[in-house]
Amino acid sequence: MSNYSIQIRPYGSHALLLEWPEQVDIAILDDILRLRSLLQDTGFHQPDWDIVPAYRSMALICNRKIIEFEELKNKILDRYQADGKDKNVVRHLWHLPVCYDNSFGPDLEEVTHLLGLSREALIEQHSAQPYTVYGIGFVPGFMYLGGLPITLETQRRKEPRMLVKQGSVGLAGKQTGIYPQDSPGGWNIIGNCPIPIFSLVVDPPCFVSVGDQ
Repeated sequence: MSNYSIQIRPYGSHALLLEWPEQVDIAILDDILRLRSLLQDTGFHQPDWDIVPAYRSMALICNRKIIEFEELKNKILDRYQADGKDKNVVRHLWHLPVCYDNSFGPDLEEVTHLLGLSREALIEQHSAQPYTVYGIGFVPGFMYLGGLPITLETQRRKEPRMLVKQGSVGLAGKQTGIYPQDSPGGWNIIGNCPIPIFSLVVDPPCFVSVGDQ
């Protein structure tokens, strides 16, 4: 399974952090998710353990006791470097609607002006391709979606908003994302998705996982 030289370091008394090369790459994400699946199959599962993958790292958190770092580090490296232990990555492709009306996209006109695109071209480019979920965080259910066309890359807003409405679809840098609940935010809002991404009344609360598209 081993494709990369990973680094493992302490992350407090109950956790450690695994780090891959400093780049955003779907192959690295696949490698992370394969190792997560392997660890889950060999005893590292809830409620005793939480495994949190994102971009080029993965946190392994013990919920029961203080870890023995060197012992755990060596055990993980053995799993990672073992032959014949490769795991397939399970992905789901979700289709989420977006309304690009100005009433839902307060930054839509400004973004089209800055990018030199027509409204129609921006909508077509943004909605035409799949995005990979590289991480979930900031607030519960917020998906960091990679794969944005280079023609849609923009800087974050200079002044973040104190309130971005639930479902708002934003652009920032090389990413797009959907705000799963009302919260502060500094991304450029171009539309709204009406599908609830996170809810405590369902199990699991977030139906999307890292690695999905």
